[in-house]
Amino acid sequence: MHQVKLYIDGDWTAAEAGGEAGIVNPATEETIGTVAMAKTADLDRALEAVDRGFATWRATAPHDRSGLLRRAAGNLRERAEEIARDIVTEEGKPIAEARAEVTMSAEAIEWFAEEARRIYGRLVQPRSENVTQVMTKEPIGPVAAFTPWNYPVSQAVRKISAALSAGCSIIVKGPEDTPISCAALVDCFHAAGVPRGVLNLVYGVPAEISEYLVPHPVIRKVSFTGSTAVGKHLAGLAGNNMKPVTMELGGHAPAVVFADCDLENAAGLLTALKYDNAGQSCIAPTRFLIEAPVYDAFVERFVKASEGIRIGNGLEPETGMGPMLDPRRLDANDRFTQDAAANGGEILTGGERLGNKGYFYTPTVIANASSAMAGMNEEPFGPLAFLQRFETYDQVAAEINRLDYGLASFLFTNSSRTADRFCAEVESGMVAVNHFGLALAETPFGGMKDSGYGSECGPEAIEAYLQTKFVTRLNV
Repeated sequence: MHQVKLYIDGDWTAAEAGGEAGIVNPATEETIGTVAMAKTADLDRALEAVDRGFATWRATAPHDRSGLLRRAAGNLRERAEEIARDIVTEEGKPIAEARAEVTMSAEAIEWFAEEARRIYGRLVQPRSENVTQVMTKEPIGPVAAFTPWNYPVSQAVRKISAALSAGCSIIVKGPEDTPISCAALVDCFHAAGVPRGVLNLVYGVPAEISEYLVPHPVIRKVSFTGSTAVGKHLAGLAGNNMKPVTMELGGHAPAVVFADCDLENAAGLLTALKYDNAGQSCIAPTRFLIEAPVYDAFVERFVKASEGIRIGNGLEPETGMGPMLDPRRLDANDRFTQDAAANGGEILTGGERLGNKGYFYTPTVIANASSAMAGMNEEPFGPLAFLQRFETYDQVAAEINRLDYGLASFLFTNSSRTADRFCAEVESGMVAVNHFGLALAETPFGGMKDSGYGSECGPEAIEAYLQTKFVTRLNV
């Protein structure tokens, strides 16, 4: 049984009030451990520590910060198999996906380690003699970061690595549903020698933690990944206290398939993207918009591929899709499926819970989709694909920008003209044409509109943890 503790000021500690919550394996419904649930006294300890930690870390040379990050990445690689199995048992995804998450997380830490040595200022030529004008970049201060359960290692890595590379200290509110692997990640930084107070990890009731940390005067920056509704609330809370935020929020990705594309490639890749992590991903394609001449051919291929996915415990190597996180996700997918059927949708495959133990839901393909369906307007966050045919470019363009979401979009076409127009007109923070290509350490990851603002990868991510200072000096 796992006993996940809080990590405050360099020590693993129980919650002062003694509160704990159970950790459930979604494939077996068995309780596999407990996680400490922080209260105000614990948060006060973390805030005191992160404040002191910032004083230490901002004075640490970028070269030394880089070295610590590289050591942490090495520790993560050494523990990759153990942590991947932890991800599977607490979150449910297949072991191959969990291994990929850990590997890409190590790559991200290494990339940010190198960027830590490339934070530059600049000299501005003056208008008068004997004047020196200098612009410098300084770490913004202690950070409060809130990470989700669906990618418990990679989401935390993005925030921790960017903050530490910039010279900030950080309190991470980890996912209480999937705390084991997140704690193991933090332990990799602990073993790398992160100074006391620089990195802190707490768990607890999300609303209680955020309502206390976000407005607290010690915290100077907020980073949140989660639902749009919660993100808007936290952005408002931060704004009222003049604190910058990075918001990576919900999505409702369109996947547009034109008749001139490589249909086999499109069907195969979109199947993999749709059912990755059982569809529990903010960039999972949900609205499949297919040009009329190839609609039937695409549907045939996509349904066949969906039905060929083996569902089961993620620790079994042949498993292609694991369970949903909890019963609430099952209920939500049932609601979307039933609503689609009631509004003229045709359930071509799936649409039901699989078995009576574990939170498994079948890959579900819904044809004749329309905007009247809840799942075409709300993020399903599950293995549901809504298929709709279109006749003209203008028709599909209206649909892809219809919603307030704007995180990721996917396009399949062999026409450069169509691709250029799509990329220019789609209201989306990320666009992938004829392949996947998203979520790399060196490329921006973020959205537009209700999908948030700011980036969590690429050089833009570190910029969010820095503030600009201009100094003009008359030399006497």
